[in-house]
Amino acid sequence: MECCRCIPRKLKIDGHGQAKILTPEEIEDLFSAQNSNERDRALYAVMLYTACRVSEAVQLRKRDVYDRKGRVRPELLFRKGTTKGKLATRCVPIIEDLRRRLVEYQPREDNLYLFPGYIYGNRCDTYLHQDSAQWILKKACNRIGIEGVSSHSFRRTALTQMSNAGIPLRIIQEISGHRTLDELYKYLEVKEDQVRGAVASLSILSPPNKESSVKSAFREDPNIHHSTPF
Repeated sequence: MECCRCIPRKLKIDGHGQAKILTPEEIEDLFSAQNSNERDRALYAVMLYTACRVSEAVQLRKRDVYDRKGRVRPELLFRKGTTKGKLATRCVPIIEDLRRRLVEYQPREDNLYLFPGYIYGNRCDTYLHQDSAQWILKKACNRIGIEGVSSHSFRRTALTQMSNAGIPLRIIQEISGHRTLDELYKYLEVKEDQVRGAVASLSILSPPNKESSVKSAFREDPNIHHSTPF
């Protein structure tokens, strides 16, 4: 009889399936100097450390990130008009890992967006198109040899990490901007060892085996002496 097992969700291949959850080693490779420049690393960091969508990241304005003196703000602002469904503006605290990448990055002065379009392209006066951001990431992944990655990988990785760290889903939802918890659930990856661990925890509900307990106590208690027959 064939044994049942957990079936992992299919990786994203040619636009189909779910975006891969990144490992720490893959994140390190993507952020390495040989596979990315300062702009790319800043873009990856925004998506990873705020769990935002690529469309939200590319539409950030410099003033959403830096103050008038060019200092990184304590919170990053996602404007209502750039969010999915245009539901609400949200602020996400900027952690040190993200702040460092934003300090290293020097956006163009002739454009109000954090990630401007290519200077010689038809989007030179506006923001980098999300398809261009996907292309940048795809090229890096091809060089490294990572399959199944899309810009959504950063979002899924961040949300899954927070969930695994025990952060309440309602707080994660506040960061991700999902309208409902049902939408958020789709982003979270559950590993087979987590399922096994969850089921194994049910063993605490098992009633004690009295017979084996008595035998064990009788065998191990040094105060109990066996009588010898005459």
